[in-house]
Amino acid sequence: MKLSGRHLLGLENMSRDELDLILETAVSFKEVLERPIKKVPPLQGKTIANLFFESSTRTRISFELAERRLSADVISFSQSGSSVSKGETLKDTARNIEAMKIDMVVVRHASAGAAHFLSRVVDANIINAGDGAHEHPTQGLLDMFTLREKHGSLENLRVCVVGDILHSRVARSNIYGLQTMGAKVSVCGPATLIPREIERMGVAVYHRLEDVIPEVDALNVLRVQLERQKRGLFPSLREYHRYFGVTKEKVQKASRPLTIMHPGPINRDVELSADLADSEHSVILQQVTNGVAVRMAVLYLLGTV
Repeated sequence: MKLSGRHLLGLENMSRDELDLILETAVSFKEVLERPIKKVPPLQGKTIANLFFESSTRTRISFELAERRLSADVISFSQSGSSVSKGETLKDTARNIEAMKIDMVVVRHASAGAAHFLSRVVDANIINAGDGAHEHPTQGLLDMFTLREKHGSLENLRVCVVGDILHSRVARSNIYGLQTMGAKVSVCGPATLIPREIERMGVAVYHRLEDVIPEVDALNVLRVQLERQKRGLFPSLREYHRYFGVTKEKVQKASRPLTIMHPGPINRDVELSADLADSEHSVILQQVTNGVAVRMAVLYLLGTV
């Protein structure tokens, strides 16, 4: 089996078979990462451009490492100091990609739809590394991989995404992917950070952590986007932590051991207490490791068709 499309733009329209294929392929690449020699040759001779128009450390490094582990030639590009900061448009950048005969492009952009746009104007395979508040498909995949590794199956697993759902591309990819794999997904956060009519996506909505914690197997805790606090979407960070911060005291009310996830970077003692982030409940470091394996799987499946 292979993926039905040439690009990874989001998880919304991916089939269960395709998601299964990526996750199973990632299992094989995680085994590769545990070997003394971690490099394999499937993408030797391929050139991959990483276009990051938004700041990112974890995602960019994870992709670069995955690409090099697969023996690809890697070109990394960031907006700072680039032609984009001098006025070059995304379309101009796309034309230059074509001229340089790039095989694959990993793109992160502040505008929703940027990856879709590139997929229509260049011949290269496009991988969406996050576009605005739309989707972040490889983060969704690595979260799913980590949960399946921990719990054995995603079928009927109860997962709650906590925090700023309104602006989160991670939340959307988690909802689409987990539901396709048979999980039961809910969201929890202040009313000002929950999209209107999100129930239409098939998720349950909670506004109190104390109500959701006894009902779920895992919490995926989103970063509080401090840059949005200027818009007054919640009274203060102290108030947010009091009502929506995930702490050991709150987790003790769970009916079973809870799995705690976070896409990073963590605002410690804001959305997640420091002691809980480093506790036996946390799989945050496993998410980082699994991110490389999952991105290797995506690059391999798209780059070898």
